[in-house]
Amino acid sequence: MAFLRSHTIRQLYKSVGIRNAPSPVVSIRSYGKLDFGVQGFCYRSISAYASTSRRLGNFPWISKSAKQLNPTTIIELSALLNHSRSVATQAKAPPQARQMGALKVSMLSPGIVYEPYAPREPISFLRRWFTRSGWRRTKDDIILELKSAYAIAKLRKSGYSKKQFYEEAAQLYKEINTLISDGDKTALRKFVTENMYSGLKNEIKQRESVWSSVYWELIEPIVKIRTLRARMIGVDRNDLSKIFVQLTLEILSKQKFEAYNSKGLVVAGDKSKEVLVRDIWVFEKSLFHQGAYWRLCGRISV
Repeated sequence: MAFLRSHTIRQLYKSVGIRNAPSPVVSIRSYGKLDFGVQGFCYRSISAYASTSRRLGNFPWISKSAKQLNPTTIIELSALLNHSRSVATQAKAPPQARQMGALKVSMLSPGIVYEPYAPREPISFLRRWFTRSGWRRTKDDIILELKSAYAIAKLRKSGYSKKQFYEEAAQLYKEINTLISDGDKTALRKFVTENMYSGLKNEIKQRESVWSSVYWELIEPIVKIRTLRARMIGVDRNDLSKIFVQLTLEILSKQKFEAYNSKGLVVAGDKSKEVLVRDIWVFEKSLFHQGAYWRLCGRISV
């Protein structure tokens, strides 16, 4: 099967006029658009809630357009598609750490959503197989799928179970949204990464400046959960076991929402109505810290 995939990729390269087919090692050395913190995390008018109630899970003041930040960390990733080595990235130490010498501290989170998920534009069968642009697209699709497959395979070696993870993700989804609606920033900290926590604090502050309180309820069970993407981020080029795994999930659920002003009057939403909500959340876990657990590291608007 691996030979067939490799042969297919090489044939695609020959078809588009590239003389030398690449090795199964895909090296990415430039990250001008890495997302730090929360993908798609910037604010818009809360008054737009009425027309966007289908996005209650992310709360209505999250913008659809992602906020891209120039990275201060240069990361080098090798995604090995021949199953002979693991993926590794290396993060450059911040100035404070470089003054202290070699970076020896244990990183709790990379602080980024690596290769954020974006839906692929549909392509017709004829265009895919009978045009050069279609061949390139097919090659890119194969590489993306192999990256996810390799990350999942690596994760399974640490005892990963999809059923168990989905149950844990559903519980995290409920707890995090409940804490956000309650404005409980202290309890929220343990369920999210550091960068995500900073963004959520600002979100809660923004909401409380407009609404006095909100009611949020998840109708269980969750309608659907599926994995859209899996990625690995290494932090030590010389030790490929020091990696973080990020899983991007699509979560489809039914929810109820209602917002109140300082007088207790309803100003948005209707808790008597169930709304179908589609969210894309990114969960992260370290594979080299003892007692590590899944945390929310990003939310993607599509």
